[in-house]
Amino acid sequence: MARIAGIDLPKNKRIEIALIYIYGIGSSRAKEILTITEIDPDKKVSLLTDKEIALLRDTVEESYQVEGDLRRFESMNIKRLTEIGCYRGRRHRMNLPTRGQRTKTNARTRRGSRQTVAGKKKAVKK
Repeated sequence: MARIAGIDLPKNKRIEIALIYIYGIGSSRAKEILTITEIDPDKKVSLLTDKEIALLRDTVEESYQVEGDLRRFESMNIKRLTEIGCYRGRRHRMNLPTRGQRTKTNARTRRGSRQTVAGKKKAVKK
């Protein structure tokens, strides 16, 4: 079983896809890692040798900030923004979009599901 950066990679997937399971590694970075280590991207994780796994592990841990370190780094950046009280920090604190998106109609992911207005009365027919 291949274990890189504390994550067990799925055995039945290609190594190019399996690396994406690590937080902080996307498809382009996975391709970059495989070109550096000269490992075939179409090779399944179960067919990797121990030497190749060790080479991948060393490359990822030396060159890239992944998993816990990256999560900690991002949370510290958000904490810094909220502490200094800048616009983006206030948006984070209020759970609103921070990158200029509209909030009148969209932003359901960030704001949550719609809430009805309490006590709103319907128009009376005459």
